[in-house]
Amino acid sequence: MALEAGSVSGPDLEEEPGSADIRGTASPKLETQRLSAWFGEKQALDSISLGIPPNAVTAIIGPSGCGKSTYLRCLNRMHELVDGARVEGQVLLDGEDVYREDPMRIRRRIGMVFQRANPFPTMTIHANVAAGLRFAGIRDPDVVDRAVVRSLKRSALWDEVREDVWRSGTSLSGGQQQRLCIARALAVEPEVLLMDEPASALDPIATAKIEDLIFELKKEMTIVIVTHNMQQAARVADFTAFLYLGKLIEFDRTRDLFEKPQETLTENYITGRFG
Repeated sequence: MALEAGSVSGPDLEEEPGSADIRGTASPKLETQRLSAWFGEKQALDSISLGIPPNAVTAIIGPSGCGKSTYLRCLNRMHELVDGARVEGQVLLDGEDVYREDPMRIRRRIGMVFQRANPFPTMTIHANVAAGLRFAGIRDPDVVDRAVVRSLKRSALWDEVREDVWRSGTSLSGGQQQRLCIARALAVEPEVLLMDEPASALDPIATAKIEDLIFELKKEMTIVIVTHNMQQAARVADFTAFLYLGKLIEFDRTRDLFEKPQETLTENYITGRFG
């Protein structure tokens, strides 16, 4: 979908530059309206309006430094944890402004998996998965055990660790550690899962397992993935947004954006003329 100043976003709304929607899809699960973000005096995002469809995978692509990870971190209020960071505009989850809610509650509803696997080094596999539950005040051992098993199964890790859940999480391979972090995020039953370059440090076999997992998880939740790998975006994403210098350039169904980009800047990026 081409973005033009003065074009229309939704049936009755005037669209400002840097906004997009996909007509004919369900109401957005997650939506940003004129979202801008700064690190001190440096602006990282410039008035991005974007509706993220439910139960689908939306990829955020663009060259390094274009604001992809910053956008992701604004969605669950991780950006504000950086000294000097600030946000303007709105992030809506089911129509409710997440910046008017308790941030810990929002981070349970909008989980996040980071670029590099970060299991808690002093904790067992079991304790890593249970950490979010314990932070949420859930202490019943039977409830915790059931949630751990369910989360490890959903992250396609259970069969590999079922006999070893009491050993250190850092004893796992890189790909297993990343799936352990996904299990940890899943344990609190998020509605949205944010994934920031989740396979960038993994080998092709581990990457394929993460991508297969994404296909399964989107049946249950909304997924937003930042990736520098356009082939990965083409494989896993239903929708793709292209960011450049903090601005949203184009957003469309993935196949349409890759095969028939409406913006010259998008075409130049996906054909490798810059990036």
